[in-house]
Amino acid sequence: MTASLKGKKVAFLATDGVEEVEYTEPRKAVEGAGGTAELLSLDTGTIQAVNHMDKAGTYPVDRPVRGADPDDYDALVLPGGVANPDFLRTDPDAVQFVRGFVTSGKPVAAICHGPWTLVEADVVSGRTLTSWPSLRTDLANAGATWVDEQVHVDGNLITSRKPDDLKAFSEALLDKFSA
Repeated sequence: MTASLKGKKVAFLATDGVEEVEYTEPRKAVEGAGGTAELLSLDTGTIQAVNHMDKAGTYPVDRPVRGADPDDYDALVLPGGVANPDFLRTDPDAVQFVRGFVTSGKPVAAICHGPWTLVEADVVSGRTLTSWPSLRTDLANAGATWVDEQVHVDGNLITSRKPDDLKAFSEALLDKFSA
């Protein structure tokens, strides 16, 4: 059975330095399943995506995270890239938005370096997550258990390691988001 997100609204929280495929591929999956995707960021305008360290495409921001309400969305995706989550985790509005999502019990999917924002939101203690390997110590220091798996689901958290895992990540988030 194919997952359906018809009538569901999914927030993608990203800013400059987002790994392009970690934003575009899950977004295509959400929209392909009939969901509505909305890009939230730190400011209005556009964000600059990257392909590793090289500039890639730019993407229009639908609305700034400041003032955004998790109640307006059914799920949240946190794409990676090294710079993107590092910028997000220093923004109080972004951190509060993520914390609100996780504590609401709604599904949250984070890939690669995306879990850095979860660490800053103080929502990983006692949870099991995967990520890009360099986040292992940060997650452990925040009270999480780190596993080296293509995708890991712990309650409402779906995490994945890297772009090579995007197929499994997208399938897991569609499964969880359609429930």
